[in-house]
Amino acid sequence: MPNDDDLVNRQYEIGDLWQKIEAGLKAAGKDLNSLTLDDLAPIDEFHTRGRAATKELADMAKLKPSDLVLDVGCGLGGTARYLSEHYQCRVRGIDLAEAYITAGKKLTERVNLSDRVELNYGSALDLPYEDKWFDIVFTQHVQMNIVDKHRFYAEIARVLKPGGRFIFHDVYLCSGKPPLYPVPWAEDESISAMVTEEQARSTIEEMGLAVDQWTQKVPDSVKFFKRVLARIEAKGLPPFGIHLILGDNAEDKLRNHARNLSENRLSVVVGCAHK
Repeated sequence: MPNDDDLVNRQYEIGDLWQKIEAGLKAAGKDLNSLTLDDLAPIDEFHTRGRAATKELADMAKLKPSDLVLDVGCGLGGTARYLSEHYQCRVRGIDLAEAYITAGKKLTERVNLSDRVELNYGSALDLPYEDKWFDIVFTQHVQMNIVDKHRFYAEIARVLKPGGRFIFHDVYLCSGKPPLYPVPWAEDESISAMVTEEQARSTIEEMGLAVDQWTQKVPDSVKFFKRVLARIEAKGLPPFGIHLILGDNAEDKLRNHARNLSENRLSVVVGCAHK
């Protein structure tokens, strides 16, 4: 199996990503010089349940303006921008897909949040930050591409201040039938590094993070995908949406993810832990 960085780059590195985003925004009738977070939401929320999940996690984090937050695997920076705008906190985001960071910086500039949101290219397995630096660390749908779970969670624990909170939203393997591919994070099994809820929770706790909340969100997630797929069937793909990232087989990925959840092949969890 390739190393973790190779896994991520194989799946997520996209040529001309900014050009696709720019063209999609224009096709959707958006003014690139007057963008809002709501304008960006169709592509910013690259995770199950979209903006609703981000809001839920933000409420769980009990953010304050004085907090320094890290979003590990930030993608285009959508979560970082949402947290900063709505809670006035400072947010750092890091992602291994350089095209995402390049496009994300441009989007951050367009919504006038560059003074509080900083996006950086780098590895979740070697975070370029000092020990005990962040009040809160977020991650959404990231660990599925990371083989070395121990190092992933150890790095998160390292950069958290004592008493700091780890807020997570992730997809895990069930013990029944194997998942169907492709899915949004993997074209096939070779690019996916799935573990069960029990394995993930054990590793998180081994790294010195005490789990305070662990809540399955499968029914809500299934409902979300049913609504998304129904809209696609009725109206087709919109000019601006997550399919710009997912590629030509976007519908297959979404349908498989929905089936995996409905058929108890995968589960979705939101949770909180503290150091």
